[in-house]
Amino acid sequence: RVVSEWATRRRRSERMTTAQVRKPPSARTIARLMTLKRDHLTKTETLTVAAIEQGAPALAEAQTLVDRFQSIVQRKAEADLDPWLQDAGSSLIASFARGIGKDLAAVRAAVTEPWSNGQTEGHVNRLKLVERQMYGRAKLDLLEARLIGAP
Repeated sequence: RVVSEWATRRRRSERMTTAQVRKPPSARTIARLMTLKRDHLTKTETLTVAAIEQGAPALAEAQTLVDRFQSIVQRKAEADLDPWLQDAGSSLIASFARGIGKDLAAVRAAVTEPWSNGQTEGHVNRLKLVERQMYGRAKLDLLEARLIGAP
């Protein structure tokens, strides 16, 4: 079922008419397309991204800066952080860069230190999800039964 739905979406996207392609994408769609890797995009999405980059060079620059920041975090390259902040300070992602600059010590620690609180955040996220599902009836005994299992 999943494969057939994927194949159907793929066929439909390749058969899109030029009128459908000319419909401007929403800001959310543009943000998603600009942050995905090119090999994860369909042919139509690739054409859309190319048109966006040609029509709005500032967006292409912002995409490059986002990719650079992601690379800095993944490679743990603290030395590249200051030049990135200078470049990003005068671009479309300047407010994001200002936020990074305000908490620069924490960002440097996140880039250089081997520790991560991702595991903790995942558990907190799961706990909040269960609390929302229980419509406010999430007292300690019920939460324990749902999260750990009945004794």
